[in-house]
Amino acid sequence: MRRLLLTAALAALAGPALANKVFVSNERGNTVTVIDSDSWEVIAEFPAGNRPRGITISPDGRHVYVCASDDNLVRVFDAETYEELPSLPSGPDPELFVLHPDGNPLYIANEDDNLVTVTDVETRQVLAEVPVGVEPEGMGISPDARFVVNTSETTNMAHFIDTSDYQIKHNVLVDQRPRYAQYSADGTKLFVTAEIGGTVSVIAIDDDGKPDLVHKISFEVPGVLPEWLQPVGARITSDGKWLFVALGPANRVAVVDAESYEVKDYIMVGQRVWQMDFTPDEKFLITTNGNSNDVTVIDVAAQKALRSIQVGQQPWGVVVQPDM
Repeated sequence: MRRLLLTAALAALAGPALANKVFVSNERGNTVTVIDSDSWEVIAEFPAGNRPRGITISPDGRHVYVCASDDNLVRVFDAETYEELPSLPSGPDPELFVLHPDGNPLYIANEDDNLVTVTDVETRQVLAEVPVGVEPEGMGISPDARFVVNTSETTNMAHFIDTSDYQIKHNVLVDQRPRYAQYSADGTKLFVTAEIGGTVSVIAIDDDGKPDLVHKISFEVPGVLPEWLQPVGARITSDGKWLFVALGPANRVAVVDAESYEVKDYIMVGQRVWQMDFTPDEKFLITTNGNSNDVTVIDVAAQKALRSIQVGQQPWGVVVQPDM
């Protein structure tokens, strides 16, 4: 009996892995919805300022950062209690941002003033303001944190900003209205989506960080008008094999072989799919669907949609809490 009790106690201590929280920003609802990634149930919703769009989380999973676009700042929340913490300064109309892999600083695209703002998340001070193209939107950071990439919607460029001196070292012309920039885990490729151009630009990165545009991925779905195929959010698996691209009003996520650049399939999701994020184990990919007010959970290995979950009004961004 004593051995049985000891075994039970040890099992209880080991326990199952805790579920990761999924945080969804609701642009029109002015809230963040929280989903449990084990039960896939909504467990909370809290106010997040005016027009929350970009959303990310600290590497330790403790702090959630939200671009409150109409408040012209970044709101910060405790990931466990949802208590609002002191906000961070940004320029006007922050839309997307990216954290340094170490968790500090935060690089913010401010759509209305053509600047990328660099903000220290601990001192809450602006470290730099980097002039970029017109209507800065997407933000990406190289795995070695040497370069931050901003995409400018109207200039149609990807700007490579050196994080050591905040100077633009390279510019790459891409297709119309670039929305998102996603590095491969090994840093050798950068994928830039173009919403109106209807393509994803593949940019090879050499050992010195110099970019070279090598390919453009296009999309075609029978029965779907070409103008509805609008690449926005993108995610690549850590092994570099699969690229998933949200196609906006086409209501589909494209599955692309990230080595051959061949489009292998299209996964039907909710209406106006926008942003996406993986669970830490990359078993699932969660998409935000703005016009159907839900998120779709995709089985990554099977490459199929499993379920939809109703969230707040016009979900925009999503981030999954890392393992803690």
